[in-house]
Amino acid sequence: MRLTDFWERMEEVLGPSYAHSWARDVVIPDLGVCAQGAIDAGIDTKEIWRAVCNTVEVPSTLT
Repeated sequence: MRLTDFWERMEEVLGPSYAHSWARDVVIPDLGVCAQGAIDAGIDTKEIWRAVCNTVEVPSTLT
């Protein structure tokens, strides 16, 4: 998954004004870091997306 696709999905699920702050502030239990931290660490965005979906309880195939 491209990074731009990841952010589009994040904005669809969390809203454009909340997605980026959520990605910086919320530690995702499945990853042990926030989404932005996972991106910075080089974790595959598909894995991050699945972990986000698990955390916010939405299907990973939402879009």
